[in-house]
Amino acid sequence: MRFARTLAALAAALVVASPALAQGKFPTRTVSLVVPYPAGGSNDIFARALGKKLSEAWGHPVIVENKPGAGGSIGAAFVSNAAPDGYTIMLLSSSFTTGAAIQPKLPFDPVKGFTPIAMVAKGPMVLTVSNGVPAKTFAEFLALAKSKPGKLNFGSSGQGSTNHFATELLMGAAGIQMTHVPYKGMGPATADAIAGHIDVLVASAPSIMQHVRGGKVRGLGVTSQGPSAVVPELPAISATVPGYAFDLWWGVLAPPGMAKELAASINAEINKALASADLKETLSREGTEPYVMTPAQVAETIRSEIEEWKKVAARANIKVE
Repeated sequence: MRFARTLAALAAALVVASPALAQGKFPTRTVSLVVPYPAGGSNDIFARALGKKLSEAWGHPVIVENKPGAGGSIGAAFVSNAAPDGYTIMLLSSSFTTGAAIQPKLPFDPVKGFTPIAMVAKGPMVLTVSNGVPAKTFAEFLALAKSKPGKLNFGSSGQGSTNHFATELLMGAAGIQMTHVPYKGMGPATADAIAGHIDVLVASAPSIMQHVRGGKVRGLGVTSQGPSAVVPELPAISATVPGYAFDLWWGVLAPPGMAKELAASINAEINKALASADLKETLSREGTEPYVMTPAQVAETIRSEIEEWKKVAARANIKVE
């Protein structure tokens, strides 16, 4: 009889401690959505739009906290060291994986130091050339680059930036050589592309398409796997260079050790938000579209991208500045 009572008490304790039960009560207070970059950029815009939808769904505030510094490492380290109870999560972009590929001494493990939760958005980059470049199509550009190895130059927003990696990946896949001209930010790189001081610039759709449509630079293709709804007027580079693809993405991570049930619950709520018309509109204005993944798919994306970018960095000798 005493043994039976002991078993009953143990079973009751297990039920109380069950992550599933704890997850069922989540949240009961304010959730912090960390953005490891300054206010005003796409990460911040997406976080505030997503936070609003989650607040409505959960009935508790979701507060966006900007923790910029060290290329996003300060905010990411903060989240990596937080409790895995769901009350501290983080929205960040694909620069997380390119940065991890060239920074061996980060204050966190980029793979084991987080619980992947969900994707939020993805968007293509656009390959543009200055109006002085005699190429009207991507095929013509490819032929020109192959005929003049190293003679064309390409700009980027900085050494190891996402557009630097996207261009290096393209050169490797297409078998062409160009000379890299790094800038301190997309603004000066775009200005020099318009002025004709650089030949080629791969940039996000929001930062460059206004200039393409205004005739200041010439758009030749998008970096997405196939045609993009964001930039429907340009063909996919992959149609000419099979296997080439580069998508910018934005996703949500949490501290390591989060219960699978809780991660799945937050993932489901984010995916519901992504189906809403107002959030889709916000994403579209920023040159992106909703991007739905399971936590396991997010984990594999991060792991595989870091490994891929390490290979690209080694081949192109990309090192942190």
